[in-house]
Amino acid sequence: MEELFIGWLKEYGYVILFLWSIIEGEMGLIMGGIMSHTGDMQYCVTVFVAGLGGFTGDQIYFYIGRFNKGLIQRKLHGQRRKFAIAHLLLKKYGWPIIFAQRYMYGLRTVIPMSIGITKYSARKFAFINLISAWAWATITITPAYIYGEEILSLLAYAKEHWYFALPIAGSFAYGIYAYFQKLERRLLQRRNDRISAIATQKLSDPQEL
Repeated sequence: MEELFIGWLKEYGYVILFLWSIIEGEMGLIMGGIMSHTGDMQYCVTVFVAGLGGFTGDQIYFYIGRFNKGLIQRKLHGQRRKFAIAHLLLKKYGWPIIFAQRYMYGLRTVIPMSIGITKYSARKFAFINLISAWAWATITITPAYIYGEEILSLLAYAKEHWYFALPIAGSFAYGIYAYFQKLERRLLQRRNDRISAIATQKLSDPQEL
C-alpha cells in the first residue's frame, strides 16, 4: 500500500499537491519539498502549484462568506467564538492577518469566511491572498527541499521506533492546540474587558445621565 501511494505521488504529484493544498496544507507541502529534493518533482513548479492550491482554497472560503452569510450563521453557530476572534484580529491587524492566518490552527478556514462576510474588497483580498499563498508555500517547502535527506532519515527512524515517535508527535500537536486555545481565550477576554470599560465609562459620564 505504501509503495502504491508513493507511485501515485510520483505520477500525479502536482495534482495531488494542488488538491491537498486546498484541503489541508503543510503535510502536503513538506511531502512536495521532499520529492523536490529527491528529484521526483521540480522545486519551482512545486512552490507555484502549492501556492495556487492554497490561494484557491481561501478564495472558496472567502466567497462562501460573501454569498452565504445566512447559511454560515445557521450551520456554523457552534463556531461563533472563532468568528468573533477572526473579526477582532482583522479589525486590529488589518490585511496582514491574511498572511498570518495560514499559520493559525483552528482559524485557517474561519478567517477567510469572516473577511468575506464583511465589505472587504474581494479584489484586494484576492491579490493579498495570492502573494501570501506563494510566500506560505515557499516558507514551508524550502526547508523540506534543503533538508530532505535528514527528514527522510527521521521518518525512517520514526517508522521503526513508532513507540517513541507517537507520544512525541502527540505531545507536540497537543501543545500547538493548547497554545491557540489560550490565545483565543485571551483575545476574547480583552474584547470583553474593552466592552465593560466602555459601558462603565458611559454610565459614569455626567452627560449620559
